[in-house]
Amino acid sequence: MASIAAYYAGKNVLITGATGFMGKVLVEKLLRSCPDVRAIYMLVRPKAGQSMQERVQDMMQCKLFDRVREENPEFHEKIIPISSELTQPGLAISPEDVEKLKACIHIVFHCAATIRFDEHLKHALLLNVIATQQLLGLARQMEKLEAFIHISTAYANCNRRHIDEVIYPPPVEPRKLIESVEWMDESIIRDITPRLIGDRPNTYTYTKALAEYVVQQESEKLNIGIIRPSIVGASWQEPFPGWIDNFNGPSGVFIAVRKGILRTMRANNDAVADLIPVDVVINLTLAAGWYTAVHRPKSALVYNCTTGGINPFHWGEIVKLRIFFSPVVALAFFCLYTYVQYQSAFCQKCKESDMYVNHSKGTRLLLCCTHDWHHTFICNKVQSAYLAGILYKYHVMSTFKRNPLDQAFRRPNANITSNYLINQYWMTVSHKAPALLYDLYLRLSGQKPRMMRIFNRLHKALMLLEYFSNQSWDWNSDNMSMLLGQLSPEDKKIFNFDVRQLNWPEYIENYCIGTKKYVLNEDMSELPAARQHLKKLRNIRYAFNTVLLVFIWRIFIARSQMARNIWYFVVNLCFKFLSYFRASSTLRH
Repeated sequence: MASIAAYYAGKNVLITGATGFMGKVLVEKLLRSCPDVRAIYMLVRPKAGQSMQERVQDMMQCKLFDRVREENPEFHEKIIPISSELTQPGLAISPEDVEKLKACIHIVFHCAATIRFDEHLKHALLLNVIATQQLLGLARQMEKLEAFIHISTAYANCNRRHIDEVIYPPPVEPRKLIESVEWMDESIIRDITPRLIGDRPNTYTYTKALAEYVVQQESEKLNIGIIRPSIVGASWQEPFPGWIDNFNGPSGVFIAVRKGILRTMRANNDAVADLIPVDVVINLTLAAGWYTAVHRPKSALVYNCTTGGINPFHWGEIVKLRIFFSPVVALAFFCLYTYVQYQSAFCQKCKESDMYVNHSKGTRLLLCCTHDWHHTFICNKVQSAYLAGILYKYHVMSTFKRNPLDQAFRRPNANITSNYLINQYWMTVSHKAPALLYDLYLRLSGQKPRMMRIFNRLHKALMLLEYFSNQSWDWNSDNMSMLLGQLSPEDKKIFNFDVRQLNWPEYIENYCIGTKKYVLNEDMSELPAARQHLKKLRNIRYAFNTVLLVFIWRIFIARSQMARNIWYFVVNLCFKFLSYFRASSTLRH
């Protein structure tokens, strides 16, 4: 059986959405790993005052193509742009170009879509459903077509908790809905949209579900594969780690937290944040194109491209252990743990336990069963808190601080909670109050206030994400595993989509660096200055907290006999508590 690269040799490929995030990675991967591909046709429209040729030229100048440029400086000769507008009848492709495509295309990769969660229903239908219908109509006329690969989303059926690799019945017949919205006024469509989408959160997931059904209708006439990626993030390995070019999804959240703007978000700490690296999706897409063309499955195969069921990453890992164990608490418990170590605080029952044998002191402490109050507090609580202090440095927030952004507004810090009221409290305290104060400062200094406007946009974006950050889904990935098993050892290396190998701390570290370098275009040589700026913000915070503490002392303690009595009682209780440990340690000796 031919390898994947050998299959694509001499083939003409058509890609929609080629100037988008995933489309660019797909083009780059094809040119680099399948160097003998004959030509890549791209449907491109003029945009933002740029012609079709200018957009393609800008894309090819992107750093993403550096590796291809080194290996083949003439790679641009294989890229053939086709003028098109997906929202127009016939995709606005000229008759000459239609004939050209019908005569030569072997594989179609349909990546184009609107991914805006708050897109107007009519526009979402135009791009995600009607454009797909028209492209399928063109594909049926392609004389040499061997495979049609449609990029959907793992959240197309997010109204279900368990999602198999099948195409589910649509919420409504697409043809009837399209006919209805054609004559409806915009305001009427806006009013009926919530009832139409039902238990789906937005028009994006709704229209993607409709598009899958439209694709399925053609599965008897065409060899079709459907890829369902979850939340697509920065590259894992290819063409280099951490490449990202947009603020969508986790990228915007990471940047907002690192800038010190985002301090709280509503999410379930235990819910899976189903991130999938973009190069994993593209490798699976190219492998699915090869398998669909070579094996010609009897029905459309669906590939759930997710990590949650195989190698999960949770929302709480962004601030892992931060809510319960701050560095100060971890340090305090470390001191207590050190005291316990040197005062021989291991209880006699622990030493006699079978679990005590053949383990280091730390492991003995953690593994011992509970015998009495002393053992419970010392051997379990102290060690657990000590381990929390060790694990603290591995969570995502520490990565943000190691790789800070230039001129951060505040030090990176975040609170993740699923409680609406707690989240509203932190939004008021950590977002709105500082924004109002900063805008007041800008007004007084003669500048235009902007921070409150930034926070309002941020809150709107977070509201759109809440549905996905507060729950988890169970995706079946049998077809993805089957396809991986069909690859040769060499193809498994070149087109790797085995997410079991993904190391999350390393990936998140590269993701953070990628947003700094490629999204914000910040110079990595300025990293020491950015770290120094964070230290300055830390010192300002410490100074503010000290002044606040002195103020509270003067107001509530120095002037109140009751407050002084309570304070002395707490100090005396702590002293007696420590004296108990010293006495119990002496008795054991």
